[in-house]
Order: sequence, then C-alpha cells, then structure tokens
Amino acid sequence: MDGLRAALRGDCHMHTDWSDGGDSLNDMVGAAAARGHDYVVVTDHSPRLTIAHGLSAERLRKQLDAIDEINAALAGTGFRVLTGIEVDILADGTLDQDPELLARLDLVVGSVHSGLKDDRATMTRRMVAALADPHLDILGHCTGRKLRVKTDEAHAGSRWRPPSQFDAGRVFAAARKHGKAIEINCRPDRRDPPSELLAKAADVDGLLFSIDTDAHAVDQLDWLELGCERAEKSGITADRVVNTMPADDLLAWCASH
Repeated sequence: MDGLRAALRGDCHMHTDWSDGGDSLNDMVGAAAARGHDYVVVTDHSPRLTIAHGLSAERLRKQLDAIDEINAALAGTGFRVLTGIEVDILADGTLDQDPELLARLDLVVGSVHSGLKDDRATMTRRMVAALADPHLDILGHCTGRKLRVKTDEAHAGSRWRPPSQFDAGRVFAAARKHGKAIEINCRPDRRDPPSELLAKAADVDGLLFSIDTDAHAVDQLDWLELGCERAEKSGITADRVVNTMPADDLLAWCASH
C-alpha cells in the first residue's frame, strides 16, 4: 500500500444497520480499525430517506450514545469513532435534520437523493445553498449517478441512473469559498464525480476533497483504493484530501466553517 491510499487516516462516509447498512455498528468500527485507520466517521442516513430507514432525531441521539460507549471501550487504542450523518439536501438547499443535532456531530456529509432530474439551474441553486450551510462539511456523490455494476455478492447490482445536471463551476466555487470538500465516492456503482467532472474539480485551486467508501458492509471498506486511484489520475495530492488529516486536525477543519 503506497501513494495516496497510504496517506489516508480514515473514512468519512459509511453506513451501518442503523439505517441501510448490512453490518452492525460494532462490526463496521472493528473492520475499519483492522484496516489500519485512525478513525472512521459513522454517517447513517437522515429521516427523509425512509427507504433507507433514515435516523429520526431520537434515533440519532441513541446512536450518539452508542458511539460514546464504543469510544470509551476504545480508549488507549489510538482509534476513534467520529459522529456524523449523511444528511439529505432538501429541495430548498436546507439539511434534513435538527440543526442543534447537526451542531453536535463531528462531521456532516450532505447529499442529494431526490429530484435528481431537476433542471440545471434548480439543482445548482440547491447545492450552492447547502454548501453555504455551516453544518455541512462534505458534498457527497455530487451527480447522484448510478452505474450498472455488480458491487459484491450481497449487492448484485444497481439500476442505471444518469448524473444530475448542475453548473459545476458555480458549485465547486461555492465549496472552495466556504471551505467545504467534494467527495470522491469510491463505490464501483457510483465513481462520482465522473472522470471528466473530477478533472474539472481538480483544476480548481484550493478546492478540497474527501475520498470515501460509502460502505454499506464490512468488505466494502476496502474500496478506498478505487477512489485513491481515480484521485491520483486527476492529479489530486494528499494535501488536498481532508481524510489524510489526523482526527484532531479533521475536527478543527470541520469547526473552521
């Protein structure tokens, strides 16, 4: 293991069976630690995504208590579980969770999961508004596309979905302005942003990235290598990738905006 993959300290986007993941919180945490991470961010879905059993405010609070217990047990190991969420970006660009709860979380990934066929201007306004929200840290799988690719034995494949349309120049400029990161989603059935769009993002001076598995099962935590390969081909260096930071530096970056 070398290059960008060796520089990664953690994974900022993964799911457990608290929402639509296939493995338990304890199993996902243990698998992340076994892969040499320093930390992993738990980012189960927000309540609007009912098909994914998204977390209500009450259930999210219970998960935060469970993570506190895990971290207490991990004390002295050098591994930490960071609290987070993959929050839906709603039609008006607001985030689908209680702002007070979002403020408690270590890191927030915001993604569009609905209205993916909205016109270019509407989608651009929506994403730019979300990036201006101080609670959002990372813009997840920005085009929302799905590819007809078999991911593993448990996930036979996904239905094809074209990428949403938006003004990438405006969205990337907003991310840079507000100090947010664009996710390089490692899932084989996403590979989002697409290569041409990733190259365009890489050309934006000062734009940051997060290379994340979006894992829904233990074995999928190995997908980080796929995202690292794509980032390296686009000329993205470790200093532009937020999850190459130690945990305390990552938290400081999140707090900075």
